[in-house]
Amino acid sequence: MLQTRLWMGAVLIALASGVLAVDQFLGPWYPFLFVFILALALASCYELLQLIGSTARLPAWLCYVSIAVILAANWPAHLFGESSQWMWIAGTFAAVILSCFLVEMATFREPGGSVVRIALVLLIAAYLGLLPSFLVQLRWLTSVTHSTVALALTIFVPKCCDIGAYFTGRLLGRHRMTSVLSPKKTWEGLAGGLAVSALAAFAINRLGGGLSDIAALGFGITVGGAGVLGDLAESLIKRDFQKKDASQVVPGFGGVLDVVDSVLFAAPVAYCWLYV
Repeated sequence: MLQTRLWMGAVLIALASGVLAVDQFLGPWYPFLFVFILALALASCYELLQLIGSTARLPAWLCYVSIAVILAANWPAHLFGESSQWMWIAGTFAAVILSCFLVEMATFREPGGSVVRIALVLLIAAYLGLLPSFLVQLRWLTSVTHSTVALALTIFVPKCCDIGAYFTGRLLGRHRMTSVLSPKKTWEGLAGGLAVSALAAFAINRLGGGLSDIAALGFGITVGGAGVLGDLAESLIKRDFQKKDASQVVPGFGGVLDVVDSVLFAAPVAYCWLYV
């Protein structure tokens, strides 16, 4: 299990690093980032729909389209030289809300389930479309180098927290942090994970992140902590549907959603540090 996690983790790191390295020369289009983030989001959507199951009778096509259009809305403002990127995203999300109601009104035959279906589609759209938008927007920071380092910080710091928590928990873990949601997580593992994420943020920031050394340590702790909450949020979803993993498509980790869950919650916090 550990060996599988190590080699698969190396593959994922190489893939993310390749996207960051190649795409920085292709602005303002950044096509690899678009394909990369869209593929991960749609794969995660598929896994989430499988977790929910067929009983909810969700319109899967609407979930996929909603995520795709929200993510695509990150690009137009930058391509047209505007500064209204969040207006594009907010407007698209509003269109998704209206579309959910229109679809349910068009297909309504009898009472029961419409409100739940609308809520679930909007939850999926926000979780896998809106939250990743904070990560995507970091690509258009003041300089190419700055934006590349910002993306690296947002992706690798929460994952380093995962790694640090995993090994520290295995070696020193004694006190469970969440005995129901994620029984293997311990307070000792959390402390180790936050320490590793702080050091990772410090090191990555030195490549051109723009934060002071003290701020970089604070970034590592808060973004790493947000990543832990993202992991627990996905655990909540899985436990609610009585599943251990989102899928088995990523050896040693589970599903795509099991890989990106921490980054989804870390992205808005990182954005506040680096962009606002």
